[in-house]
Amino acid sequence: MGSNKAFTGRERELAQLKSFSRQTGAQLAVIKGRRRVGKSRLIQEFAQDFQFFSFAGLAPIKGMTAQSERDAFGRQLAHIMGISPVTFTDWTDAFHALTSALSEKPTVILLDEISWMATDDPTFVPKLKNWWDLEISRHPEVVVIICGSVSTWIEENILNSTSFFGRIGLTIHLNPLSLVESCALLRARGFKGSLYEVYKILAVTGGIPWYLEQIQPDCMADDNIKRLCFEKNGLLTTEFEKIFHDLFGEKGSIYKKILRILQTGLKTLADIRKELNYSHSGTLSEFMQNLIVAGFVTQHAQWSLKTGKTAKQTLYRLSDSYSRFYLKYIEPNHTKIHAGHFADIELESLPGWLSTLGVQIENLLLDNRAQLLKSLDITNIDLVGDNPYIQKATARKKGCQIDYLVQTRQRNIFVCEFKFKRNELSTEIIDEMKEKIAKIQVPRGFAIIPVLFHLGGVSESVEDKQYFYRMVDITHFL
Repeated sequence: MGSNKAFTGRERELAQLKSFSRQTGAQLAVIKGRRRVGKSRLIQEFAQDFQFFSFAGLAPIKGMTAQSERDAFGRQLAHIMGISPVTFTDWTDAFHALTSALSEKPTVILLDEISWMATDDPTFVPKLKNWWDLEISRHPEVVVIICGSVSTWIEENILNSTSFFGRIGLTIHLNPLSLVESCALLRARGFKGSLYEVYKILAVTGGIPWYLEQIQPDCMADDNIKRLCFEKNGLLTTEFEKIFHDLFGEKGSIYKKILRILQTGLKTLADIRKELNYSHSGTLSEFMQNLIVAGFVTQHAQWSLKTGKTAKQTLYRLSDSYSRFYLKYIEPNHTKIHAGHFADIELESLPGWLSTLGVQIENLLLDNRAQLLKSLDITNIDLVGDNPYIQKATARKKGCQIDYLVQTRQRNIFVCEFKFKRNELSTEIIDEMKEKIAKIQVPRGFAIIPVLFHLGGVSESVEDKQYFYRMVDITHFL
């Protein structure tokens, strides 16, 4: 079963699935990841050479019940079997009916948005486990894939459950597409804008395939962004609220508060607790972990430059590009968007527009750090640590924040700056870097090496100074 949409990237995940499917006996896999990241599409692509049975839970809305979910399963099964709709009052009967539909053909069974299937039925997971043990494990040509956007539910009820211990042969956490894959998808869909235009689109969408598929190839970046983000019924003007309702339900408000705090920059857990005015309990740590598992937040461990050992302090970053952009620029302008005030405005004339895009691209690059390290010829074997870096001010040292700091075993510390400018960078960038580097407390015998990652070019005067170890034009990443 294929799709008429362009399928780009995911070579590693497809290879994993194909290798996994060739193992002896029935196989059980779990694929999780952020909503819209392409989980179902990946499975469709993998299942092209199999008989494919696909089932999806219904999104949780008011009035949804366990019976609603079983009824939806029954309708989907009836469609696959070519029979009249079937009603099940128990998941055991529903799963058994699915087994009856199997033949000796190699088959992939997808249980998509499984947390929704389990709505209001505490017996769902044990009955799923029994179905696997008593029925499916006897069908050697079957691959069952459990999939869902509510990764926290999957972690708790499937991956960390003793019920499925030793039964899951493959787990894939599907991340957004890389820079290269995202650009390839846009090109495959006919987008002909410059690499500068591609970066503007990625600054807003990140590498989320479904968002990239909404780009109209006959329009440039700004027109697409205006249509999706700044029109009253634009797809991305309402997407954020839908995501949070579907993923977190009634608890969505606390998660949104945390993300609003993080959209202003990197924060420690103590920073977040203080801004939320939250009590000292384990609950906040649990919320943060849930946002990490759901694919919205990334945790960055700090480390000692002197010893290379991981420090206790951890920084949290709102790493989901769309959510960051929504909270920074769409949500504060909701009233104007609904009134149609953005219809005839040039985006680059908006207050803080270019600086916002700059922060978005910085965020994007941090999610593609393998590309950054490759451009510096640094291998994982050489690496001591690489992350955004904050040096807290004390009586003995000044505070500073580094976009991206890399430490290697050769006692080299690469201080990396990200710059997104419409015009060429002048020698002011050198003065900025010198000022930052002067604040860093460097252990004796270590070298500090300045690096510039830029979009928009640098002037000859900067090149003539030969100050930077590398000046990397990030369009080369694409």
